Amino acid sequence: MSASLGLFRLQQVDRQIDRAQVQLDTIRKTLENDIELRSAMTRVENAEKENHRLRHELQSIEAEAASQQIKIQQAESSLYGGSVHNPKELQDLQKDVASLKRHLAALEEQELDAMVAVEKAEKDVQSSHAELEVLQSRLGGEHQKLLDSRATLLKDLERLASEREASLAPIESQLLEKYEGLRRQKRGLAVTEISDDSCASCGSRLNASLQQNARSATQIVHCPSCGRILYAG
Repeated sequence: MSASLGLFRLQQVDRQIDRAQVQLDTIRKTLENDIELRSAMTRVENAEKENHRLRHELQSIEAEAASQQIKIQQAESSLYGGSVHNPKELQDLQKDVASLKRHLAALEEQELDAMVAVEKAEKDVQSSHAELEVLQSRLGGEHQKLLDSRATLLKDLERLASEREASLAPIESQLLEKYEGLRRQKRGLAVTEISDDSCASCGSRLNASLQQNARSATQIVHCPSCGRILYAG
């Protein structure tokens, strides 16, 4: 087997590996960076945070209203309990009770508004969760296809790794280094076929002597234009 044929076969395996790696990287990015899914999860998170904030606000208003009612009960107990007889003190107590009741009325209005806001926030939480579940159900099938493709590609890579090892066996280390260097320089294409008396990669015309040398079992011939190793099939 000629050296160029060995390198050409190695390159065929390497290009399959490259394509599989690109597909795996695309699948990984799709699974990790699904913008639609992340947006839906963010909506759920924001809705839950807002619901928690409004519930805490409602609880604070309810606690203040309960405290206000206790104050009113205590003030009314003093006012109507018969323990206070001084007209001025009774008048002051009446004013305190009236003021406390006005503040309680304001708190009850705030409480009602807060309850409405909490109810809306709860609906937003339910709605955002429902949207997320629908999206996850839809994407679940799509993601499963991607996961199945990934599993297939990983098996292909295992097989190709074995094929590559077998392809490496007859290739001398010095020649392999030259091949790897060209692959890095030439975007993965170090070996090119001769097609219609030309380099299949860059299209340069090749003279008969160069083509004949490319068929040699011992020589490695490079395209004078692009520098790739020539393989005559």
